[in-house]
Amino acid sequence: MTRRKEAGFRLAVDIGGTFTDIVLETPHGFESGKVLTTPDGPEQGVIDGVRMVLDKAKVAAFQLDLVIHGTTLATNAIIERRGAKTALITTRGFRDTLEFAFGHRFDQYDLELERPEPLVSRPLRFEVIERTAADGSVLLALDDDSVRSVAAQLRDQAVESVAVCFLHAYRNGVHERRVREILIEECPGIFVSLSHEVCPEIREYERTSTTVANAYVQPLMSTYLGKLSAALSELGVEGPLLMIMSSGSLTSVETARRLPIRLVESGPAGGAILARDVAKEIGAERSVALDMGGTTAKIIMLTDYEPRFARSMEVARAYRFLAGSGLPLRIPVIEMIEIGAGGGSIAHVDELGRIAVGPESAGSVPGPACYSRGGTKPTVTDCDLLLGKLDPDAFAAGSMKLDTEKARRAALDHVGIPASISWADAAGGVCEIVDENMANATRVHAADAGEELESRVLIATGGAGPLHAARIAEKLGMATVVVPKAAGVGSAFGFLKAPVAYEAVHSQIMHLKSFDATAANDVFAQLRKEAELVVRVASGERSLRERRFADMRYKGQGHELAVEIPARVYESDDGGALAELFEVQYQKSYGRRIPNLTVEALTWTLVLSAIDETPAALIPTTPKRSQAPALRKTRVFDAEIGDFVEAQIISRAAAPPGAEFSGPALVVEDQTTVWVPSSFDGHISPGGHVILERKR
Repeated sequence: MTRRKEAGFRLAVDIGGTFTDIVLETPHGFESGKVLTTPDGPEQGVIDGVRMVLDKAKVAAFQLDLVIHGTTLATNAIIERRGAKTALITTRGFRDTLEFAFGHRFDQYDLELERPEPLVSRPLRFEVIERTAADGSVLLALDDDSVRSVAAQLRDQAVESVAVCFLHAYRNGVHERRVREILIEECPGIFVSLSHEVCPEIREYERTSTTVANAYVQPLMSTYLGKLSAALSELGVEGPLLMIMSSGSLTSVETARRLPIRLVESGPAGGAILARDVAKEIGAERSVALDMGGTTAKIIMLTDYEPRFARSMEVARAYRFLAGSGLPLRIPVIEMIEIGAGGGSIAHVDELGRIAVGPESAGSVPGPACYSRGGTKPTVTDCDLLLGKLDPDAFAAGSMKLDTEKARRAALDHVGIPASISWADAAGGVCEIVDENMANATRVHAADAGEELESRVLIATGGAGPLHAARIAEKLGMATVVVPKAAGVGSAFGFLKAPVAYEAVHSQIMHLKSFDATAANDVFAQLRKEAELVVRVASGERSLRERRFADMRYKGQGHELAVEIPARVYESDDGGALAELFEVQYQKSYGRRIPNLTVEALTWTLVLSAIDETPAALIPTTPKRSQAPALRKTRVFDAEIGDFVEAQIISRAAAPPGAEFSGPALVVEDQTTVWVPSSFDGHISPGGHVILERKR
């Protein structure tokens, strides 16, 4: 008997610090669900959630064409220092590159400056004899015996993973490859990360930091992805498993296991993709995406419908808003700011008697006090419950019953009594603090990008985002809030819209006055070959789109601009056209050009993506407006008024496109709740999104 397999079933899974979100796309619509993350074995939470959603949709596992996965496991491992025992092997004389870092103080006025501890301590940093010049030529051949001596020490100290980072290896990786051969021979089972494969770019510290971070999380991520692949196969899933990267594009599991550092912001990338599509649908050229989950909040600026992209980021910052206080990573990433403000963020009273929230989170274990899983400290979720914004009997589609009394006791014991206020004032204060933290982070992010906020639309996703978005918009002077359809599982929903793509990069300095067309063509041919090997695994024979970029600067400058250049073969050694592209970009960024200076390119980048041939979904025409039916009324605390008010409860599932309502109101659904303060009116858009507009 043969099994009939209908096409069009795809599954997306997003593991967060508190919840694991699952979205199933079928030819007939979507099904979604949330389960608590299982930190001791994340794959178990995934399988539990997949089973639950498949059962709800009455879909068999073998019918899935594709599974797309994103996770914060790599990020959390670095922040919480739960990675593998890792060593670093460098060129003789460069053992302390990680310690020297940038060689400056990121806060010159702080006399007790705290720097992030390197992921590899000094006793596990080793030097070997070798040297490569800046042009890639070998100055000193690799001494195999010095490598074997280091390998013996690695065995003695039970090192699990090794980062190899030699001077100028981005131009010539032959010595690094030889070290890997020796280590695999001498230390069976050891993981090895080579800098010219992880980060083939100029700048020694950033390349070393990125390679070390990759080695630090590789055993954890490789083991986890192996277990997940096996568990999905055992469940009956026959379609491939793809991973979403920090850049918002998809890659194969094999690439993810080799380069797990590219997954560090994979979850938030899904929220950015969803926000981009929603912004295009509603015509919001300028917007801010807020993704607030159980553990963190992510803020992303979108201009002309697109998020900003970057080639670097920092993790584990010692100071929340101070650049340079974290560990730098050179990877393709959607530019965002992330703070410890989520539903599970723990509230307390500090030594000055002030209410403080986060960045510590209760996570899924023990979780907020109201979850009745052992948590005793008050969290944002506990306070939202006490303020009437959550229904204790309908949380997570009724799969969890919330204990209001435990939440009240936690808020009173840890905030109310220490601050000499009531439990209600404590809950209100906690939510005001966390909303102000997010609003302030948004202000800082906008200022850093030179952007204003008042004319932008706030697009809120995540389980907690829709509860807090309107109040944050009030604080920022923003008039419109959009809560997309499936916002509670927004990142997972965004995964289904992600392109299959890969970014390959190579540093090779070239003065454009002496532009070498043959060398440039050779670089891009090699980058195309590297990218296509990855993209074809996930895209099959689909048509591919190629984009090219060069990081350029005036000779003598310390930083570069990423400039998109034509994707073509260069037939002339005249680099004038490339220099002109740079100067146009430079003038746009800084308001001027600098005459009589040579332009040089440092790093060449090729982005290869599979073209999505699926026809765009048709958006229904604007429906007639009607009053949204209210289920019942409840009392909710309205921060702008400063007191509890009577609010109507509206079922999102029962509110058709065109349905209107006025605040105060709660729009409830299975994975999240939208809080509509007294100062906002709302309606359901033709695409099914909740649109809130500030009352005049």
